[in-house]
Amino acid sequence: MAEFAESEAPRALCGILLHPAGHTRSPAMHNAAFGALGIEASYAAFDIRPDALPQAIADARRLGFRQLAISIPHKEAVMALLDEVDETARQIGAVNTVTRVDDKLVGTNTDWWGAVSALKRLTEVAGRQAVILGAGGTAKAVCYGLLRAGAEVTVLNRTQERAIELVQNLGATRSGSLSTLRTLPADIIVNTTSVGLESYSSPVPGYKFSPKQVVMDAVYGSRDSCFLHDAQAAGAQTLQGKWMLIYQAMEQIRLWTGRDAAVEVMEEAFDSVSA
Repeated sequence: MAEFAESEAPRALCGILLHPAGHTRSPAMHNAAFGALGIEASYAAFDIRPDALPQAIADARRLGFRQLAISIPHKEAVMALLDEVDETARQIGAVNTVTRVDDKLVGTNTDWWGAVSALKRLTEVAGRQAVILGAGGTAKAVCYGLLRAGAEVTVLNRTQERAIELVQNLGATRSGSLSTLRTLPADIIVNTTSVGLESYSSPVPGYKFSPKQVVMDAVYGSRDSCFLHDAQAAGAQTLQGKWMLIYQAMEQIRLWTGRDAAVEVMEEAFDSVSA
């Protein structure tokens, strides 16, 4: 973590650990929020390969990092390297936020909060039929959040066994393969798969969206995904993945500082970064 040296104190050190790191908008968003709030802190991205994660956490301890965001592929592996992991992260099975509390590194998860807060921009969540596409770490957080907000949740995945496991662990209603989406009631659809990240394609090609649906893609970029384009063409209300990212980052800042970052500041910073 050579980007930060001990001589830079007393500015608080924060950052994100991920691999690869080229796409992240987090430094721009957090640094903009810190500036607007008058917080003396610096935030950087660190490209950390999986085998280097233990050393990165040790370096964060040594340098006195105040908070770390944890992204793919480290959200599960980091749990064993922390002093404490809260009940929310344990239920989800993944940590995306590490905050220094006294001399301890404490893990939690704010992805669920980001997903629900983003969806509430367009719809009530309680009592709605929600379908999650995918069964990875992001899907776990979204499922946890939707259930906590009172939705009835179905999880669909290309490998159905993983969807069954997620449903059993978190208490969702049903599971199935991606192809079964066309047979299900769905007020809210959230894509958490990586389909569309590197190619213009949809995880459910040919699916007929409805104007009554709210559709969110957790994948974020400089343009709408094929998944969202298809939903928009059918008249559905859509949300880019940036909103989930922004709201989960706002919750991270609140956890550390006790202060609320402005969504407008973080959105402007997100949009200022080229994909």
